[in-house]
Amino acid sequence: MLQIISGLSVENKIFYAVLVFSWTVYLWEAYLALRQRRIYRSTKHVPVELGKIMDTETFEKSRLYQLDKSNFSFWSGLYSETEGTLILLLGGIPYLWSVSGAVIARFGLGSDYEISQSLVFLMLATLFSAFTGLPWSIYNTFIIEEKHGFNQQTIGFFLKDAVKKFIVTQCILLPVTSLLLYIIKIGGDYFFIYAWLFTLAVSLVLVTIYADYIAPLFDKFTPLPEGELKEEIESMAKSIRSKRSSHSNAYFYGFFKNKRIVLFDTLLEDYSPLNKGSEGESEAGEEGEGESAAKPKPKNKRQGCNNPEVLAVLGHELGHWKLGHTVKNIVISQMNSFLCFFLFAALIGRKELFLAFGFHDSQPTLIGLMIIFQFIFSPYNELLSFCLTVLSRRFEFQADAFALAMGRAAELYSALIKLNKDNLGFPVADWLFSTWHYSHPPLLERLRALGGPKQD
Repeated sequence: MLQIISGLSVENKIFYAVLVFSWTVYLWEAYLALRQRRIYRSTKHVPVELGKIMDTETFEKSRLYQLDKSNFSFWSGLYSETEGTLILLLGGIPYLWSVSGAVIARFGLGSDYEISQSLVFLMLATLFSAFTGLPWSIYNTFIIEEKHGFNQQTIGFFLKDAVKKFIVTQCILLPVTSLLLYIIKIGGDYFFIYAWLFTLAVSLVLVTIYADYIAPLFDKFTPLPEGELKEEIESMAKSIRSKRSSHSNAYFYGFFKNKRIVLFDTLLEDYSPLNKGSEGESEAGEEGEGESAAKPKPKNKRQGCNNPEVLAVLGHELGHWKLGHTVKNIVISQMNSFLCFFLFAALIGRKELFLAFGFHDSQPTLIGLMIIFQFIFSPYNELLSFCLTVLSRRFEFQADAFALAMGRAAELYSALIKLNKDNLGFPVADWLFSTWHYSHPPLLERLRALGGPKQD
């Protein structure tokens, strides 16, 4: 076996190393998921320490929901890995590149119009991905989410939303990619610096315009009505100087004068359409309700948090901002981006990288970006992802501590329990699975950090 491997050309070694690593990661993920599924299957009764946190009915519902999601994830992951392997083995990437060349040739453009060919390639690749992923998305939404009471979409809205997402993605992706490729082409020896600065500028622009121009395309935002909750939120913000289903959530984003506090209507007990049981539009503070409320379904139990609990959740979210977590994440992201562009500049001239993936006569810049960022950097990307997951859990604990310091520990404690119930989160996790995957600490760890068991 070793003699066979040593006899391979450099490009073949690269190709098979990419395949082996990809399947190694998949098998590792499958093993971790298997460990967690064993927890779902074996833990059929509420553990003693959870007796005052979750009732038996909710515990069983969450167990079955997470088990269904885990099984779905296994089959969809296997399909995705198999599809990716077949694309590489059958030469799907160079074939699609040649198809892109044939498309632009119909408009009288030759191979010297590399950027035009790259944009056609990118559009065809994302279209292929959208079509192959559509059945899985439909099954997840209308079988799994529907079965467990989370789906609020009609098939018509779902398809319209999918088309809208694709169009918006292309409107952003194609111009940005064309400019990036142009910068790389004309940037000379220091193109990696200019490319990094360009991607930095794009990310800052997108964050700035997101609230006013992108998010409203998918979600309906309504100012929070005047009242006690709005006054309390504004007071809290001043004191520190500061989507498409029925899952509860809240988030804080933006910079400078364009900061936004977003509350999903399902977070608010007084505004959740599932509590009202009506099909009318619900009003929530800068809410992310969106058109996903096209098919609201009343639930037996009330959803969402009361006002003090909402303020505690916002205290946690504002803690992320006050403690600089958003800025730190941006800094880490940009340091990583600069490093990747620097290494890309060092590797882009290596012809064997292109030969490994079937490009014998050309070395397109877009293909080089794909090969190096997606395949060659995959071990580094896996390590970085794990480190960022660990860091994210640390930030979550710090944000919880911030809310605790504001005197809202009890309210956050009860809010976390309610949100876990509303979203059918399963509070028991395999330690290795949670260590690798959980960007947020498990529920019990967060509750203990807030001060130990309390009455629900």
